[in-house]
Amino acid sequence: MTENNIVLKMENITKHFPGVLALDNVSIDLKKGEVLGILGENGAGKSTLIKILAGNYIKDDGEIFIDGQKFEIKNPGEAMASGIRVIYQELNTLNNLTVAENIFIGEQLVKTRLKIVDWKSMVRKSKMILDSLNVSLNPKAVMEDLSVSEKQVVEIAKALSKEAKILVMDEPTAALSEDDTRSLFRIISTLKEKGVSIIYISHRLKEIFEITDRVTVLRDGKKVKTLVTSETNTNELVSLMVGRDIKEMYPKREVPVTDVVMEVKDLNASGIKNISFALKKGEILGIFGLLGSGRTALVKALFGANPVKSGEIFIKGEKVIMKSPRKARDNKIGLVPLDRKMEGLALALGVKENITLANINELGKSFLINKKTETLKAEKWVEDLSIKTPGVNTEVNSLSGGNQQKVVLARWLESGSEIIILNEPTRGIDVGAKIEIYKLMQDLCEKGAAIIMISSELPEILSIADRIIVMSKGRFTDEYTKKEATEEKLLSAACL
Repeated sequence: MTENNIVLKMENITKHFPGVLALDNVSIDLKKGEVLGILGENGAGKSTLIKILAGNYIKDDGEIFIDGQKFEIKNPGEAMASGIRVIYQELNTLNNLTVAENIFIGEQLVKTRLKIVDWKSMVRKSKMILDSLNVSLNPKAVMEDLSVSEKQVVEIAKALSKEAKILVMDEPTAALSEDDTRSLFRIISTLKEKGVSIIYISHRLKEIFEITDRVTVLRDGKKVKTLVTSETNTNELVSLMVGRDIKEMYPKREVPVTDVVMEVKDLNASGIKNISFALKKGEILGIFGLLGSGRTALVKALFGANPVKSGEIFIKGEKVIMKSPRKARDNKIGLVPLDRKMEGLALALGVKENITLANINELGKSFLINKKTETLKAEKWVEDLSIKTPGVNTEVNSLSGGNQQKVVLARWLESGSEIIILNEPTRGIDVGAKIEIYKLMQDLCEKGAAIIMISSELPEILSIADRIIVMSKGRFTDEYTKKEATEEKLLSAACL
């Protein structure tokens, strides 16, 4: 690697927060036209490093060089003036404005003589930028009418309009379908050809291998190693991230599958049509489908959150009317939803309250709740599920994504759930936490639970599920045993 090929150097970056050493002498470098992946568990220091580069945090020590010149980046304006742009997972778009207005926000083109906005030039130049990315998007379209992937393209176009040298993408595919992810990767290839350098942060190892040239692993605020992506493998990266040898990314045990515990016949509800299947004790039933296939609509109907129009649901042979989540809970069904923060957790409450929430009536009423019993129950699940928290009174909002997921799961285990529905159970959580979730699923099945797992991650569902049903346009299109299923078969059935 020659020095004149390096566009970014961050050397010995250190950052302290009260009681925490977030970054400890971390050094990375980035070549022109390269995609550098950054991996690490939650709390490894990825976000802190990027926020220092973006000017949101000020480093305590270390140096930053861009094209060989030393920079002191003290605010986001200085970062942008240096050619750095960050596209965060939560997109920063103004939905009531047009595509062109978003691309040129803060730097609208004006007619020099008249001192008015030059709308025609903005539309024309926006189209040029979008065309350069090989995407067909109307510059006059209003943002609120766009999909998540289209909004992401606008963010990229905005960065290019300001002549970005370095583009940081933070979990860019978290809310994208398989097709949208492929489109994003094509755009990234185009950017590389233009000489743009990209830092790519993702928990999805498959993407790291597909899109990056090199990968840097962080752990506990320190840089562990930088590797050429083509010269490493999944097991090595996972071991570097978690600090121990991992025998299997997807641990799978043989669990006896016995009696039918749930049977669904010709179920119709908003977003789903004529759904029928059986779920057995000890089984992990995978449901795969692309964005908009009806997966989440099915989950809500099974859990009583969406009204059923017709069809039947049987629990252990008895017909039930699933008219509310309370009825689902009474039938020992628990749900870990897609959006744990919006739908699964009371973020302002503690770990303890979140765990006992579904079973609170057994602890008393109002101020007569038995706090000692509540604490003991919560402490039991914190220990059993290895939830990493300072204590059961800690606000759940302060926990990592993986530990928040465990808190939601603990709630339903505390309420005695025997059928557990997991909607994208490992979305947005780090590799170490993913492996723990997989092991928990196996443990639950060994204890007699039955699991429905909805997942859009093909390696995950192929490895963990005993049986896989594919959805498209609100219907089941095919079903495969673990031995029969392949990526090609699942994707083909998902596109029917």
